[in-house]
Amino acid sequence: MSEAGMVWIDGQRAVDPRVSIYDRGFLYGDSVFEVIRTYGGKPFGLGEHVARLHRSAAKISIELSWTEAELEAEIRSALRDAGFAESYIRVIVTRGVGALGLDPDLADEPTRVLMIHPLTLPPLPVYRDGVGVYVVDSIRATDGTSAEGAKASNYLANLLALRDAKRHGAYEPVFIDHTNGEVLEGGTSNVFAVFGDTLVTPPERRILGGITRKHVLAAASGLQVRVEPITLERFRSADELFLTSTIREVVPIVRVVEPSGEHTVGKGVPGPHTRAIHRAFRAHVGAPTHPMPWEQPS
Repeated sequence: MSEAGMVWIDGQRAVDPRVSIYDRGFLYGDSVFEVIRTYGGKPFGLGEHVARLHRSAAKISIELSWTEAELEAEIRSALRDAGFAESYIRVIVTRGVGALGLDPDLADEPTRVLMIHPLTLPPLPVYRDGVGVYVVDSIRATDGTSAEGAKASNYLANLLALRDAKRHGAYEPVFIDHTNGEVLEGGTSNVFAVFGDTLVTPPERRILGGITRKHVLAAASGLQVRVEPITLERFRSADELFLTSTIREVVPIVRVVEPSGEHTVGKGVPGPHTRAIHRAFRAHVGAPTHPMPWEQPS
């Protein structure tokens, strides 16, 4: 992200933004967050993202002193002040500042940080050529806890998995459930598979219910849609694969990389259904005239 962004802390513009070293978000990763993007300068799915932020906070027992409507208004106001053509928005809520110690009751009041930067998309080859994903069997911080499904900031397992993925020439890790070998989600994304005329994505039981995932499912047409478990063996055999996230939208997967070897997806190039779904998603979000990212000049 560009350093030309703007930051607000607890509703106040911060020219030299800082948080306390005693903030639990810094000390323990005791926080939740959301990432939002704009289309035509307007935040897409703002209400959905803010609602999920509040649900995530509730899952890890952070009591918020503001309403969803108040936070939405703050974000819209900050976007107007920032004035970027298109924006990347990140909202972080920590449990707040308190004495050293794991006891969550040591914190007094949540800290709220709002960051707005000019939107930067992945490079052209990601969309034009597709990417590889690296299969990871790992336990993440919230797995098997009451916070499972929260968008919590403790991403240590995810970032280590991304490091491993890059070392194996892949773009994104894909986590599998070590108990049954089912595919869960990407390091920072949801995953989809196309089998013939059927679109499949894993259920939300063990994954973050992505906002983009939800709208891709709503926008998909001409395909049967199923939300069901996908074994790794079946994932490898898909005709097409793609991942979704707020900033990247729809990214084609053309290789599945594992420690034991590499599998080519379909013909090894972005498939027609993936392309059609990306176009349908753009129309669904009200941006049908925006150039598709694989059409940008190199």
